[in-house]
Amino acid sequence: MLEYDLPTPCLVLDGAMVRQNVERLAAYAASHGISVRPHTKTHKSVELARLQLAAGAGGLTVAKVGEAYALASAFDARPADIFMAYPAVDRHRTTRLAELARSASVQVAVDTEASLCAIGEAALAAGTTIGLLVDLDVGMGRTGVPTGQALVDLAHCVERTGGVRLDGIFFYPGQIWSLPQDQAVALAAVASKLQEAIDLFDRHGLCRTRVSGGSTPTAYQSHLVPQMTEIRPGTYIYNDMNTVRAGFCTLEQCAATIICTVVSNAVSNQIILDGGSKTFTSDRCVPAPESGHGHIVEYPDATITKLSEEHGQVDVSRCQRRPHVGERVSVIPNHICPCINLQDAVWWRESGVIRRVTIDARGELS
Repeated sequence: MLEYDLPTPCLVLDGAMVRQNVERLAAYAASHGISVRPHTKTHKSVELARLQLAAGAGGLTVAKVGEAYALASAFDARPADIFMAYPAVDRHRTTRLAELARSASVQVAVDTEASLCAIGEAALAAGTTIGLLVDLDVGMGRTGVPTGQALVDLAHCVERTGGVRLDGIFFYPGQIWSLPQDQAVALAAVASKLQEAIDLFDRHGLCRTRVSGGSTPTAYQSHLVPQMTEIRPGTYIYNDMNTVRAGFCTLEQCAATIICTVVSNAVSNQIILDGGSKTFTSDRCVPAPESGHGHIVEYPDATITKLSEEHGQVDVSRCQRRPHVGERVSVIPNHICPCINLQDAVWWRESGVIRRVTIDARGELS
């Protein structure tokens, strides 16, 4: 199939750049003795998970149980090793996790006694064991207990609960969006808080085999948190305008673009794309919220100003050359992860060949 024959809007992956992004992180992590457990919420694809595992990933991270089931086959002949970096409390999640643990190594992040008890109860009923990493808030303010002592108290609770096993410490430095060269102070604060918790763990003889953290913005500064044993970046595999405008990658390292067709230019200084909020989501760019809803590669002076469900309104008043009706343009979205989840399949372009790649965990939200 020729790219111009693809129905728009469609999401196209530059296969060579995807491979470069995966291999670059794998090489960095190996050079610092850090394991990579990529977050698959970005791609939701068995094929892409296989690519990451082949590059040396120690396991996979998911956000939801449905993703875990959809992506377990990526491990092929070896047992699946999946970490759910999300609280599990309701019976649907805990039961399915316990059942998956019959055939896979399953671990979950917890920050409440209610969660670990629910997981333990489900595991006991299924006759399985689930590994738990206790969640320490290092500044994000979203999940995680606030102090090392609270983390130790939660870890002791894990040890007293049947069906679960204490595997270590979980954290997420998602609040750090400064330029890579400016992250040292913020990451030093994270490292300090982790060390306090680790010292308490050691004093109490608690397991900290895994200290799991990391993010795409901090991925290549992970060595500044020496306590960390594994990192869980997700967006790095494709990149997007968040990572470009924040200084974490270049435009050329963005492997995912959304191809749209210009369907109208009836309004002065404006064109309409056939992709709206059902294609791009409504996410603003984190480091540049006034930059619009993505970057049009062929027309960098254009701004996607407004999205409705099926329409993308683009201000072209600053463009010396303007798109014509029927023309196709390439858009790098602000946040690639939710865009992927809006697609049943994407198109892989490499060596002159375009082929369809299924989004296996598309819509798996529970």
